[in-house]
Amino acid sequence: MRDSRGTSSLRCVWLGMVACAALTASGDQPSERTRESVLAALDPLSHLVGEWRGIAQPRRGSSAGAWKEGQTVAWSWQPDRTGLRWSIKESELWTTALVSPGDNEGELVLQVTKPDKSTLTLKGKLDGKKAVFESAADDNDQIQRITLTLLNSDRVIWLHERRRDGQTFTARIAEIGTQREGTRLATSSSDGPECVVTGGKGTIPVMHAGKTYYVCCTGCRDAFNDDPEGILAEWNAKREKAKTSN
Repeated sequence: MRDSRGTSSLRCVWLGMVACAALTASGDQPSERTRESVLAALDPLSHLVGEWRGIAQPRRGSSAGAWKEGQTVAWSWQPDRTGLRWSIKESELWTTALVSPGDNEGELVLQVTKPDKSTLTLKGKLDGKKAVFESAADDNDQIQRITLTLLNSDRVIWLHERRRDGQTFTARIAEIGTQREGTRLATSSSDGPECVVTGGKGTIPVMHAGKTYYVCCTGCRDAFNDDPEGILAEWNAKREKAKTSN
């Protein structure tokens, strides 16, 4: 005679396995991405790494209610925060922003943290020099829209808007015009060192086994320090592949 408790335990294990398989099949679990695939998806934005200063205007052409904010853009290689990360100071709208590849082809996900610690997830695509991100409707039927416009390598505009679900009219929240501080950090150059993580322009020295290498930002520095052997193996493999393809 079977032990009913043992049968019940087996049934629970089996049901758990089925539930786990269903979650994986439905796509509810985040898919793992290689560093190379993330770099490829975000390549059009990679040159934004660096320090930026911005002026936000709630009203177009008016300084009423305007404020200044500082932005630091760096790569983030944390498992749950992989992509380009903005750390924002003295802003009334946000404190961090993370752009990462989405699940669909060409899709980008923008995750924003607000000053009150609440978070917002928006999705969009980059079309030329402009990416329009929109959130799902909230409990008040409001949809948040953030538009990123790449004017050139040293000038970027962020436009924050909102609209009611089902309507096309958008209300302006604020437009933030940003200008790069200092030099361009994430563009590879033949007359300077290369970032061993992204292949961009290396500006920060890091050490391993008595040798000096370079990275382009603090995010890549942390990734290198966490796994220098793995980073260097990937970097050397890319260099060898580039040599054989030329």
